[in-house]
Amino acid sequence: MRCLLLTAAAVFFTSFPIAAAEKPNVLMIVGDDWGWTDFGFMGHRTVRTPHLDKLAADSAVFPNAYTPTSLCRASLATLLTGQFAHQHRICCNDPPQGVDRSEMLPFLKNSPTIPRLLKESGYRSFQSGKFWEGHFSNGGFTDGMTTKGRHGDEGLVVGRQGVKPVTDFIEAGKGPWYIWYAPMMPHLPHNPPERLLKKYQQDGRDPRLAAYYAMCEWTDETVGELMKYLDDHKLADNTIVLFVVDNGWVQSQGQAKSGDQFLTRSKNTPYEGGVRTPVILHWPGHTKSGTYEDLVSTVDIAPTLLAACGVAPTKEMTGANLLDVAAGKGPLKRSAVFGEIYIHTALKLDDPAVNLTHRWVRQGDWKLIVSAGGKTVEPELFDLKNDPYEKKNVAPGNDATVARLTKLMQDEWNPIRVKK
Repeated sequence: MRCLLLTAAAVFFTSFPIAAAEKPNVLMIVGDDWGWTDFGFMGHRTVRTPHLDKLAADSAVFPNAYTPTSLCRASLATLLTGQFAHQHRICCNDPPQGVDRSEMLPFLKNSPTIPRLLKESGYRSFQSGKFWEGHFSNGGFTDGMTTKGRHGDEGLVVGRQGVKPVTDFIEAGKGPWYIWYAPMMPHLPHNPPERLLKKYQQDGRDPRLAAYYAMCEWTDETVGELMKYLDDHKLADNTIVLFVVDNGWVQSQGQAKSGDQFLTRSKNTPYEGGVRTPVILHWPGHTKSGTYEDLVSTVDIAPTLLAACGVAPTKEMTGANLLDVAAGKGPLKRSAVFGEIYIHTALKLDDPAVNLTHRWVRQGDWKLIVSAGGKTVEPELFDLKNDPYEKKNVAPGNDATVARLTKLMQDEWNPIRVKK
């Protein structure tokens, strides 16, 4: 990633009417390429994430949460819209060869998003970090750092060069705010400060793994900066903090080779290493600290945050409101979560099914993965309770379970039936 200099011109603020003081602020923290196990609060014995651990201890934590599509651009669009990729139509990172990126921008620009809907209720909003959709206003943000580019251009300095753009935004206006803090961290390049890298370097540990571990702790430090700011400025009690990761990561080791990351059941795959992410939801006085085993999807985040802010979700947002569960009022009324995986570079922009490679569903402890696109690969069925890392395919001999879960997926979304 080329070096980007943070200048005043890189951050855009606009004035906005003052809204009711009782409306909560929202800080949405989105990690980038981070394995679901690689946190202290998730039980990792090496990676140090003390700030997220502290946040998790005071929050509702959902360890069985998933991103439907484990590719960053599609996943980020789901976080903003509360829609599956086949709904919001952003099913790739890059357009087909010869198609300009600008042809993809209307998909999000014309969609209901969290900041767009909150604006109607008096909220200011700020985009920082990862954002693939051109100018920040295309996502409905009132203010932001990104004005063009593939990953986020000007916005990508946030985190690696501190969090001042975020705190400057908070101080630039009045009224409730929504902040999208999505630093490109611990995403490549894995170039942590030497002081952190030294903590993880040891004989027998692959240097690439040590650098990734250090990046995780560096990202956690930036979260600590933001949490300290909220405390110091007496904003914590009226701020919802939500943490999630766009997609998982399984660090390749050995000599780096082009594309080796996609051979590790990592991002852009339907395996746990790609699609699973913890979700932390913290809202003082409203969430009850604890671990909640409910099956959660990132399509739930938009309706949850909107409900907390007194805004009704749109009909396109089919996810669940997690507030009652997070308050300890009982389990989520849901039996399954679903996902869909697409190729990195689209074949067609207007037909998600053409770009589809896999479908997956988890119901209880069963997880089924089926191939798409005319492939003849046999389905994979895993018992996650006894095999959380999906080592043994138990589809052979479990025909009834495979058939039942396949029907669940078809009932949720049939690409042939709903193609536009």
